[in-house]
Amino acid sequence: MKYLHTMVRVTDLEESLDFYCTKLGLKEVRRMENEKGRFTLVYLGADENPEAQVELTYNWDPEVYTGGRNFGHLAFAVDDIYATCQRLMDMGVTINRPPRDGYMAFIRSPDNISVELLQKGGALEPREPWASMPNTGTW
Repeated sequence: MKYLHTMVRVTDLEESLDFYCTKLGLKEVRRMENEKGRFTLVYLGADENPEAQVELTYNWDPEVYTGGRNFGHLAFAVDDIYATCQRLMDMGVTINRPPRDGYMAFIRSPDNISVELLQKGGALEPREPWASMPNTGTW
């Protein structure tokens, strides 16, 4: 068995691509436009494991999506959780669960999908301002 992708529905494709690509650093691997089905699929991969992908599904006809927490979350390992969270904050992303422990943080996509960030190789030493930063919203 081989893991292929996780699909998330998005309401604004450009906003979602900005979040996943510009802010998180994923890269577009391939795209499929289906006029008959009225949807676009965009597959994104990470540099270290481009075959394990996130599939963004954009339905051309507007829909309201609910759920979020029953979906669970996406998870990515990062080289430096503090630097990653700071970079994301500098780009306007809310850190819902700061990396107080030097190991785990949570953010949300524009469509309210929880994204977990985990420190590669184990926890870093706790440091400020992260160690005392409160949670914001839900994660």
